[in-house]
Amino acid sequence: MAVITISRGSYSRGKEIAEKIADRLGYQCISRDLLLEVSKEYNIPEIKLVHAIHDAPGILRRINRKNEKYIAFIKSTLLNHLKEDNIVYHGLAGHFFVKDVPHALKVRVLSDMEDRIKLEMERKDIDAERARRILKKDDEERRNWSKDLYGIDTADPSLYDLVLHIKQLTVDDAVDMICDCVSREQFQTTAKSQRIIDDLALSAAIQKVLLDVGADIKVCVDNKVAFIETEAAVGAEEELIKEIKEIASTFDGISDVKIQCHPIVALSE
Repeated sequence: MAVITISRGSYSRGKEIAEKIADRLGYQCISRDLLLEVSKEYNIPEIKLVHAIHDAPGILRRINRKNEKYIAFIKSTLLNHLKEDNIVYHGLAGHFFVKDVPHALKVRVLSDMEDRIKLEMERKDIDAERARRILKKDDEERRNWSKDLYGIDTADPSLYDLVLHIKQLTVDDAVDMICDCVSREQFQTTAKSQRIIDDLALSAAIQKVLLDVGADIKVCVDNKVAFIETEAAVGAEEELIKEIKEIASTFDGISDVKIQCHPIVALSE
């Protein structure tokens, strides 16, 4: 019983590996269907969700809080799936959301650039140079996205339990190694590790609702207590705290809400 997240670039064979692992272990495999689920539930066009978790934010995108909401919706939906266990997720951001979950095996799959170029050429019927440019741009945008939002470089191997390069290793080799690794004791779900992912899912559920209350609200649930940090203009703290507490208290599994509100002092002209 475990969770497997597979981070990969475009045409790095990660999708194929994820599907073979899920088939062998009897796990559910999710990726694009997650976006379709979010799109349907929140009535958001799928293409907007794709851009929210793929493109480098840029100045205008940082100002646009809709993207922040989209990511919060995706995070909450994904964690709701992952807390059920026996899941293989391949796609962007999964390993960020479960980085502190002991029973989550975080894998990075790399593939030879020339092999990726060939697959891109075949899929889009384009020449090698254009395929190379597209893949390099895609890789750079993914790295910039994670750096901007989380201060993390997806290429950093310390983020993963296992990094596999598909060249000397085949897809089947990678599947064998991942299945062997996830069967080990340290990746089995325990009561403690399950509580960690349950708390993360509940934190994300509260966070996505509180985004309608104000920006810069952080939520962390620990053992049924919601710890919330926010900021408000001087004089507006009490009202904001009351509103946040009322909302957070309605969630099942929350026994107490503790709020830290930092006052914002307006600069005099």
